[in-house]
Formats: sequence, C-alpha cells, structure tokens
Amino acid sequence: MAEKIQVLQVNKQFKNEMVLHDINIKFEEGKIHGIIGKNGSGKTVLLKIICGLLKPTSGKVLVDGKEVGKDIDYPDNMGIIIEAPGFLPYSSGYKNLEYLASLKKIIGKEDIERAMRKVGLDPAIKKGVGKYSLGMKQRLGLAQAIMENPDILILDEPMNGLDKQGVEEMRSLFSELRDQGKTILLVSHSGEDISSLCDTVCEMDRGNLTQLSV
Repeated sequence: MAEKIQVLQVNKQFKNEMVLHDINIKFEEGKIHGIIGKNGSGKTVLLKIICGLLKPTSGKVLVDGKEVGKDIDYPDNMGIIIEAPGFLPYSSGYKNLEYLASLKKIIGKEDIERAMRKVGLDPAIKKGVGKYSLGMKQRLGLAQAIMENPDILILDEPMNGLDKQGVEEMRSLFSELRDQGKTILLVSHSGEDISSLCDTVCEMDRGNLTQLSV
C-alpha cells in the first residue's frame, strides 16, 4: 500500500506553548486510521496542519508526495470535518452545499443530492439549516465532506450529535468508503468507533503521538 499522508518531524508552537512534539507518522491509503486522545492533547491541531489550515513551526506534511504549504496550499482531494461545520442558517441544506460546490465547480446537482441521501438527509427539505438538530447539522457536514468524492477524509469527531441509528449508519458509510479505496483519518472519543472501524490506531498525549496498533 502506498503512503497517502506523511507527517515528518512536525512541531507546532503557539507563543510559549509547544503543542506538537516531533510528530512522525505515515498513513497508508485505503485504510481508516484512528487518532485518540484527551481534549487539548493536540489532535485537532495535527489535523489542521495536515489540511493546510495551520502551518507547522518546523517539519513538513506530504500528501500524495506534495508538500503542503509549499507545493500545494491545500490538498484538493480532501474532504474535511473539523470542529462544528459552519453553514448559512437561513438557507436549506441543499442550498448550502450548492453554494460550496460552486467554489470548485467540479460537481453538479445529482452529486449533491446523492451525498445528502448517503448521509440520511432529504435534499428536498426547505427548512433553513439554523433549524436543524445537531445531528442533522453533523450529517450535512458529512455530506459536504464526501460530495466531491475526495480520496482523503479528515473527520474530527464525526459522530457528534448522532443518535444510535445515525452512528450505525455512519460506521457503515465509512466502511463502504474505505472499501472504495478512500483514506480516512478519524478522531473519536468512542472506543467502539475506533475498535470497529480502524485499521491503525494512534494516541495523542500532550502533543506526543504514539502508534498503538497496525
């Protein structure tokens, strides 16, 4: 299996605080890679650096062999959920995704509708996203992450706000996406998500990353 993402000697410092310490990890394509750790351990900072949303203080990240922040600003083959997805509250779920899709212009109406149905949302619902439940907003965020058929998914607590049935549906979806060859980085507090889904598991503890299983 080829290495899809390489994190090489990455350190990140905010003012006087070192948040990531010499992170070295490689993520193979076609697998679900779990990252666990307490709040504030540095997981989200690492994901933002991989996505190009933050720059490392030192070290580098390669995605498909290209250095993020040097060869490419942001990997364009990546779907992302980090923290609560931000949507226009008075527009419908479909209209929000249509607007976001217009930025890259690589998908059309059918692709948006298909992504919404895959995560259990009806594209025809006219209700503004501001009136969505937390679970519905999370589903919409997942639809946004998958709608352009990216090779890589970066998912920070993607099950937040979902009921038991929703969690089962998303686990099934993530397994299906892996079977299609997608590479998924999954941060979750749920031991069951990690044990049932992940091919590899790493633990982040106070900015240090340790590989637990392969």
